[in-house]
This record gives sequence, structure tokens and C-alpha cells, in this order.
Amino acid sequence: MLSAASRPYIDASVPVLREHGLAITRHFYASMFEAHPELRNLFNMGNQASGAQQQSLASAVFAYAANIDNAAALAPVLERIVHKHVSVGITPSHYPIVGRHLLGAIKDVLGDAATPELIAAWDEAYWLLAGELIAAEARLSEKTHAALGSLRELVVADVDRETEHVVSYYLRTPEGGSPGEFVPGQYVSVSVTLPDGLQQRRQYSLSDAPDAPHWRITVKREAADGTKPAGQVSNWLHANLKAGDRILVSPAYGEFTLPQNDARPLVLLSAGVGITPMMSMVAALAAKRSHREIVFAHAGRNGSHVALRRHLAFAAGQLPHLRVATFFETPRPTEREGVDYTFAGRMDIARLSLPADADYLLCGPAAFMQAQWRALRDAGVPAERMHREVFGPDALDHLL
Repeated sequence: MLSAASRPYIDASVPVLREHGLAITRHFYASMFEAHPELRNLFNMGNQASGAQQQSLASAVFAYAANIDNAAALAPVLERIVHKHVSVGITPSHYPIVGRHLLGAIKDVLGDAATPELIAAWDEAYWLLAGELIAAEARLSEKTHAALGSLRELVVADVDRETEHVVSYYLRTPEGGSPGEFVPGQYVSVSVTLPDGLQQRRQYSLSDAPDAPHWRITVKREAADGTKPAGQVSNWLHANLKAGDRILVSPAYGEFTLPQNDARPLVLLSAGVGITPMMSMVAALAAKRSHREIVFAHAGRNGSHVALRRHLAFAAGQLPHLRVATFFETPRPTEREGVDYTFAGRMDIARLSLPADADYLLCGPAAFMQAQWRALRDAGVPAERMHREVFGPDALDHLL
């Protein structure tokens, strides 16, 4: 618990962090990478280049300060961070480095406003948080029987092109078996060495049922646009990874998983490549011939941008109470409403007949999830029934 002496300084930091948080995190990353260039292999340098990671950390620091006494609000966020840290290889030895450069950035950016008392308060708050994360990460490592950040070599058994920009990779052990158990909705880290020698890990949801004889990841090739560079790892995978190759993969992690209460209806809302964890959940339910009431709603530009369609159709044949609804924002001229897709336009939950007392799972681009979260909240769905998976840095908007 934060000491009484430090609490006023943390409380007073909230408006300061709102104003200067991004400058602090930019300075933090720049100074840390200058002092420790080896950490470039640990952090997602694509998110660094786009500025998304700096914005996410600024949001996280602000959210932590604003909710430091609200354990219920912070708990799910911390759980997500713990799984991500273990999957990418964060160890206890990294925390002193991060703490030193974060406090240094606060001092440098705030100048005279960063009094010794303020820095002491943030030093205490940081190590309280670090201690919680280190302990939780150790517990997760023990639970998965794998060292922090561990990887193993898997074989690419098959490659299946889903769409022009999306490819599925089927992974097996060198002996030809399944890599092991996981919970539907979880992800793995894939590690590659890029042409410039930089080692990078990226997380990809497992997109098939746990009892399949393989692990399947379904990867979208991220093209450059005006706001972010091209995805280094996704483009490398699409260009280089083929059947018979070997690749380094972590155990399965992630807290965005299939709710186990079979009596409760399930509503899965996804867009784009956010379909991947949803497909794992539906495939797992189909393998059990579940009679659970399920609404599977997916948004895409048009049919050429929707991955895993035939796998969803197969699962639908095994699930008597599954309803599928597709929203195509710009249908192709050959696509017919009511035949090739359900609704034209962006996803609108008002057009769906949603069951009462359901669990809601959301996955897709940030703007999509924010829109659906607000729509569900406005429709009276309690926050504890809404769960979301975040691909990339999380802005933590729901805590601010």
C-alpha cells in the first residue's frame, strides 16, 4: 500500500501526467535505448516508430496514478500486462533499468516541478507496482512450467492463404505432434531475426481448437500507411515462412479466454484479423457439440478481407444455436446482402438480436472496440460482462 506521505504527491501528479505524460515516455524510451541498445530486441520497435508504445505507456502511467486506490479497476489491466511480459521475456532484472530511466525522464521533463518529494513518491509507487508484476509473472511462469520468455522450435506443417493479406500457419512439434494445451482465445509469441539483425517478437492469437493436432496462427500482413510503418514481423513471415521451416514460438498466454459458464449466452464481436481468437473459441465449442447460444458478429471491408470463413462455416454446422452476422462496409458489386453478408455498413449492435445476460467478447482495431464498448454500455450491458482483446499497445481508455 502506498504510504500516506507519498499519496498526496501521486494524486497531484494526475493533471501533470495528463499534460506531460507523452513527453515523459518519449524521453524515457530514448534514454533507455541509448543506454541499453540490447533492449531494442525486447521491445516492439514498430510500435516505437509509430509512437503507439509511447502513447500507451503515458496512458498506463496516468491510469495507474488515477486509480492507485482502485484495485478492482487495475487488476484486469495488470493481468494483461503480466501475460504480455512473460510472453516477450521481461525478467526481474529489467525492472531496475526501467525504473531508473522512467524516474529520470520525469525529472528531465518536469524540471523544477519534479521536487525530491515527488520523485520519492513515484519511486515508491513504481516499486510497489513492479513488485506486484514480478511476483505475478513468477506465478504465471510456474503455472506454465516455462521459464520467463522461453521459446521452443516448432515446424511449419502447412501454410494456407486465407485472403490476399492474411495467411494461416499450422505449427507442430519436430516430432509431428501438437505443441500442447491452451485455452481458446490465448496467443503465442513468435520470434524472428530481421535482415538488420534485430530480434523481434510478435504475438498472434491461436485460431483453432485446443484439441487440434496442431497450433494455428493466422497472420495479417500489415502494410504501411500514413500513421504507422509496415509491420516488420508480419511482412517477414509472409515473405519467408514456408512449409517445412522451423520457427521459435513461446507457450500460450493471455487472459482473453472463452468464458466457461456454458449456461450463459456468448456474443463475439470482431473486426478484421480480430476474428482469430473468436474462431478458436467457436472451434472449441464446435468440437464439444455445444448447445450454448452464440452470436458471432464480424465486420470487414468485404468478403475478400474476411479470413477463416470456411472454418467458421464448418463450426456453424456443429453448433445448433450459433447465429452468424457479417457486416461489410463496402461490399463488392458481386456480393449480395442476405446471401454473401448480413448487413451493409459498419457494425451496429442495434441490428442484432442480442440475448439477455450474455458474456460479450470484443476483438478488432481500437476504434472498432471503442465504438462497440460504448454501444454495449449505452445498451445497459454491465462492464463486468464485457471483455476485450487488444492487439498492440492498450490506451486504457476505459480507466480514464
